[in-house]
Amino acid sequence: MYIDSHCHLDRIDLTPYRHDFAEFVQDAERQGVHHMLCIAIDLESYPAMRNLVADYDNISLSVGVHPNVGSEHEPEIKTLLALANDRKVIAIGETGLDYFHDKVDLQCQRQRFRNHIQVARSLNKPLIIHTREAGQASLDILEQQDAAQVGGIIHCFTEDWAYAQRALELNFYISFSGIVTFKNAVAIKEVAQKVPADRFLIETDSPYLAPAPFRGKPNYPVYVRYVAEQLAELRGVTPEQIARQSSDNFARLFAGQGLRLA
Repeated sequence: MYIDSHCHLDRIDLTPYRHDFAEFVQDAERQGVHHMLCIAIDLESYPAMRNLVADYDNISLSVGVHPNVGSEHEPEIKTLLALANDRKVIAIGETGLDYFHDKVDLQCQRQRFRNHIQVARSLNKPLIIHTREAGQASLDILEQQDAAQVGGIIHCFTEDWAYAQRALELNFYISFSGIVTFKNAVAIKEVAQKVPADRFLIETDSPYLAPAPFRGKPNYPVYVRYVAEQLAELRGVTPEQIARQSSDNFARLFAGQGLRLA
């Protein structure tokens, strides 16, 4: 049984499911995905996303604004606190820094990041971290703002082992996406081999970043098994062991959030 620790279910192409979200969820369950963490990237679409998953106990939510999303409503602390004080919300984010696209002013990104960390600490909820070409700066802010108090996930990990070690020291888990299946992902594969068994997660980031067999096509939570199979090969264990260990890790990270796992 798998947990997809990072997906954007409100952006999934439901065409194969006759545009029926319930059918999509049922298919994921049939294929062994027993929990999904649906990640927010802005506040404008959040209410619709919350309504979409409201009736599903096997779907949890985060609240936050992606560092590179221009939002009409800047994520003020009081707004994030109000939205995150919700039984469905188990994490804050995705948040962080993105110096690659640079669509949002960097000073604004950094303050937005600090706001999310303050909310996470206030509510004792883990953080979901996005970082792209801003690895050192992201870790520096996490350290300065005492984010280790709540920890969280470095999602869609794309850095090297030295970076992973520092993230682990700051109480963060390392989450691997379909990128780990790409042939040129040498540094990421090394991290996948070295990360402690009790500190990794698996994700799809669907509908983005489909794993190697489907690269360039829409991604779905059921493809998380390809990430598990790659990690199993790299670590010399079975995919079932990866599924079980990553699920245990997810449950440990979010213990205290009222999470109900099958």
